[in-house]
Amino acid sequence: MTATGGTSPTGRPATIRTPATRPRSAPGSGARSGRTRTPRRAGPRRHRARRPVRRARPRRPARSALVRRAVRRCRPAAPAGRPSAVPAAPDAAARRSGQARPRQADAPGGPLPPPPGGPHTPSPGGPHTPPPGMRQGPPPPRRDPAEDPTVMLRPQPDRSLPEPALLTHREPDDEAAFYESGYDDDYDDGPATPGDAKLARRKKIWRRIRRTAYVGTALGIITPIIAFFITYQLVEVKDPASVAAEQNKVVTFLYADEKTEMTKVAEDGGNRIMLKHDEIPEHVRKAVYAAEDTTFESNAGFDLSGIARAVWNQVQGKAGGGSTITQQYIKISSGDDDQTLQRKWVEIVKAYKMSETYDKDEIVTAYLNTIYFGRGAYGVAAAAKAFFNTDISKITKSQAALLAGMIQAPGRANNEEYQQKRWGYVTKRMIELGWLTEAEKGEFPTPVKGEDTKTSLSGPRKGLPALAFEELEGKGYTEQEIKAKGYTVVMTIDPRAQQIAEKSVAEVMKGQPKNLHPALVAIDPQSGAVRAYYGGERGWEFDFAAALQQPGSSFKPFDLVALLKKGEGLGKMYDSTPKAFGEDGKFVRNASRPRCGTQCTVAEAMKESLNVVFSDMVYNDVKPTGVADAAKQAGIRTPIKDRSINIAIGGGDTLVSTLDMASSYATFAANGTYRAPHLVSKVLDSNGEIVYDAANHPDNLDKQAFDQDRDTNAKIARNVTESLLPIPDYSGIECAEQRLCAGKTGTHQYVNAQGEETEHNSKAWMVGYTPQISAAVSLTGDKKERRLIDKDGTIIYGSGVPGQIWKLFMDRYLAGKDKLDFGPYEPIGEVEYETETQTTEEPVTTTDATTTTTTEPTTTEPTDTTDPTETETTTKTRPGRPTETGDLTTEPGFPLPGG
Repeated sequence: MTATGGTSPTGRPATIRTPATRPRSAPGSGARSGRTRTPRRAGPRRHRARRPVRRARPRRPARSALVRRAVRRCRPAAPAGRPSAVPAAPDAAARRSGQARPRQADAPGGPLPPPPGGPHTPSPGGPHTPPPGMRQGPPPPRRDPAEDPTVMLRPQPDRSLPEPALLTHREPDDEAAFYESGYDDDYDDGPATPGDAKLARRKKIWRRIRRTAYVGTALGIITPIIAFFITYQLVEVKDPASVAAEQNKVVTFLYADEKTEMTKVAEDGGNRIMLKHDEIPEHVRKAVYAAEDTTFESNAGFDLSGIARAVWNQVQGKAGGGSTITQQYIKISSGDDDQTLQRKWVEIVKAYKMSETYDKDEIVTAYLNTIYFGRGAYGVAAAAKAFFNTDISKITKSQAALLAGMIQAPGRANNEEYQQKRWGYVTKRMIELGWLTEAEKGEFPTPVKGEDTKTSLSGPRKGLPALAFEELEGKGYTEQEIKAKGYTVVMTIDPRAQQIAEKSVAEVMKGQPKNLHPALVAIDPQSGAVRAYYGGERGWEFDFAAALQQPGSSFKPFDLVALLKKGEGLGKMYDSTPKAFGEDGKFVRNASRPRCGTQCTVAEAMKESLNVVFSDMVYNDVKPTGVADAAKQAGIRTPIKDRSINIAIGGGDTLVSTLDMASSYATFAANGTYRAPHLVSKVLDSNGEIVYDAANHPDNLDKQAFDQDRDTNAKIARNVTESLLPIPDYSGIECAEQRLCAGKTGTHQYVNAQGEETEHNSKAWMVGYTPQISAAVSLTGDKKERRLIDKDGTIIYGSGVPGQIWKLFMDRYLAGKDKLDFGPYEPIGEVEYETETQTTEEPVTTTDATTTTTTEPTTTEPTDTTDPTETETTTKTRPGRPTETGDLTTEPGFPLPGG
């Protein structure tokens, strides 16, 4: 910094040098030079600028004291009343070049006049002539104005000095330009490098990041505390009596047309019993703790680890969970189960407030008096009656474990598999916590049969509301929430289709043995909507449509899918002679003598259901894993555990439901597009606003089942359909009016208590479809009699009772609808092949069994078609439609009906 005042004789303003601009002292001069050193500015400095590199200046030799005194004596005296002229420091350019140009300060009145006698001129003897009378000494060296002391100038009244720039903490806008400008301070930190500016910028960035982090951390701590305090003051917790009063709303169920009412479900509250704390057995409370909240006695109403676990589950797309007993009561009392952070926040604050307001005994009592257990039972006392028809005081520890397990998903309270799963989990937790012994656990406590809802429905439809609640439970809408808010549930059930299904079953099953239990499910391939659902005459007690069974030969289309994905198709040839497969050398036979002889195409093997061909295909070509993957892609949601040769013909541990079989065949009908089956179309609130829409739910979006390429995917499905088109006609259950229908029968062989294979069947299936509808019919026995024998004493096959039910339903449902085909057929793999002239005898059939036999079957599968002739001749040809001549049916190659 500099201050200016007056002008020099040259017209330049005189400059007072500050520490920022004064030159460095000559080496060795120190204090003896007579200079007055101005101290450096005080106060903190934000930046220390680095001076650009410059050439070193040569060091001047130090002057002796004698020379300095001589210079001072020779300096002319200033006139009285006028300050001495102050030599100015050289400017920066002159200083860098080593040349000093002295400046003289102006007097207040202007430039100083010349001294008396005129300007001083050097005497002949030299530039410095002493006054008369003084002894002349040696001439002093040339004066360096930089060595003169700095003095303060007298302020001039008629001139205002500019205010010097202030030193602040303001950062330069362009640091790189700042350092390159040559700014210098009194410090010499060495030469600057190109990395200095980059380092400064990096420090500046990190300094700002640190400050932002500090502020963010502070806000992150302070803001939740303030929000928690405000929310705590605003929320209120409802008492159990008011909560119970709000749980008695009516739920309305509508058919698919959204106009026709199916039923209303209402709870009158008559079975609710409000208990006191000491009336609830301790082991019942501990069972609930083990199932829902093991830290209930010690937590503050919420569990941070549980909340973190719930957040992680939601990130992974799983169910949230993580709620404590107190939080669950808050959820019940508010009736709000939205999956939002705001709802979760309010729930946590309410839970904390309830824990601070009430003691633990009061909280658990309120919870157990209001929680829903399923079967229409609100409260633990009503649940004891609904599940075990006993008083709560007589409930055993094992029974209490089952009741506690039902809290998680009360909509599945009648599902026996779910009951056993939850009972096993709760009893295990109780044993780990020391609340139950193995002896007290005992056997599974089978609940009594009961009705789970108060509804006007009867017969097969009575269980539909429970199925709807169960489905919505999986979508995040609990039965308790639906009932508390009085929602309207729109089903996918078509009243006409449902009536046809029930009537078809009733007609075919009239007079049949009581041990035969049919199930029927019909699905729209274009949407996945379930149009008809028959789980049994008393389906709410045991749902045969959801029960897992061996599908038998109706599983073979998935073998074909796996083969088609490898690029081989219906023209591939296989040896049909009986042979052994696997390490154990299991011998596989066909259920009947092949009409195609020893060498059969896949198309012929599918029509005749040849076990040897499909076992060979799976064992040597596609492998069991390939079949399991194909079944899953088509729509089999139950994990296929069997990885043995049994999977090829739907035996062993290959278990599927009637619902999944209808869904997977619907994928074939939709040319390879999988649409998840569902019973609920929409959920509406009291204002008619849509709360849930199945069409827009991520689980119900269309998926390419077998290949991501749309054309390849459709081609695979179309090839499967081509192999299934001749089977309904071949089995005597063809669709009416020459309508194109594709399908497959299946049976599973009965093995007696001694482990011996018999000629009887224990399962029978018929699954088929058109572009408009896919229907699956299953038939099973019961524990008393597993063999399938009809009222005439005849062994039942897939084309028997199940096939007859399927045919009646399809003909009646499709009556009056357009006759649609499945689109053009483009074969995969080999399409032309040669066959030899074969002589076949009348087929001898025992079953489409999945379990092979060691002796040749001796009975025939019942069929409505005429017996084949003794001989059949085939020649090399391209596939075509079968031709009929009288009673003789010749099918050269594989058939192409509708192709």
